[in-house]
Amino acid sequence: MAKVLFVNACVREEKSRTLKLARAFLAEYAARHPEDEITERNLMQERLEPLYPDTLELQESLLAAKQTDHPMFEVSHQFTSADRIVIAAPFWEQSFPALLRVYLERISGVNLTFYYDEDGVEHGLCKAKKLLFITTRGGDFSAPEVQWLELGASQLKVICHMFGIPEFRCIAADGLDIITNDAEQIMAQALERCVEEAKTF
Repeated sequence: MAKVLFVNACVREEKSRTLKLARAFLAEYAARHPEDEITERNLMQERLEPLYPDTLELQESLLAAKQTDHPMFEVSHQFTSADRIVIAAPFWEQSFPALLRVYLERISGVNLTFYYDEDGVEHGLCKAKKLLFITTRGGDFSAPEVQWLELGASQLKVICHMFGIPEFRCIAADGLDIITNDAEQIMAQALERCVEEAKTF
């Protein structure tokens, strides 16, 4: 049995086009892998606090003392122990919603998601072999000359490298708010990609 962690960062919740894609992926995955355990972490409901001076000091002191069983690290342990990870978040201010950034900040830490060896080389501690990022974008950032303007997928790809997750995948529905585009067709194509991805994820 594999543990699948679904990180839901879709601020518009059930109205979200991104969440619609994620639900299609998860439904197909669950149908093909009924033995696997899928856990959803809903960041809108959870409302994690960012690190402030006092919580940062607590985090650093606990990590220095190697007290990683503290409740504040539960979110990190769940992430590192997952066999597969799915993150759904819309394109937001050139990246993704701040609540996902807060989540990434809260899970990250030395001897939690990564460690340094005796030579100072960084190594990831995550069990997952794959991370899938599902997103929707009003504009079209698929062309090579404008991909640099989209920072969400780029940041998550770096996070995978840092945390030791070897395979990063992304399904993006681009150009949904461009008035000359057929948004329904773009979503239909993205839904098909989600279903296909679920067959091999």
